[in-house]
Amino acid sequence: MRLFVAIQLSDDIKKKITGSLHELKKKGVRGNYVPVQNLHLTLAFIGETDHPGAVKDALKNVSVKPFKLSLDGMGMFGDLLWVGVKGNQGLSAAAKAVRDALDDAGIAYDREKFVPHITLIRKVSGSWKQVPAPKGEMKVTKLSLMKTTFRDGKPVYTEHMGI
Repeated sequence: MRLFVAIQLSDDIKKKITGSLHELKKKGVRGNYVPVQNLHLTLAFIGETDHPGAVKDALKNVSVKPFKLSLDGMGMFGDLLWVGVKGNQGLSAAAKAVRDALDDAGIAYDREKFVPHITLIRKVSGSWKQVPAPKGEMKVTKLSLMKTTFRDGKPVYTEHMGI
């Protein structure tokens, strides 16, 4: 089973990002656009595991104090276009709590430095800088253990457990 821990985005935030995605398409920016229903902010990517129960057990005691999540500009990692998220103590604490719980349980995950972002387009080509970054804010009250399945070769993300 392929798993990751994420913040699911509010409908309002998704709507604002969708507006930017439409503008990017209109401006001729090409690539593999992330479907709106798959937009999220990853806190820890676990990947393939044969032990989803151990992951659930590791995360069941993680608690998060509500915090605000604010969109902040767009940027690139290689050929991946993303919308940024303003760093804040609540977001940092949530990522740390998740990663500490996974560490304590000996569960492997991608240990790259946490850089809060929401992936918009993979394998992007074209000039995206002419499109204003989406603006928006939401209150985060829970985290989600997400499961990836593939339908017609495309990833579908569903919540496996609320945190």
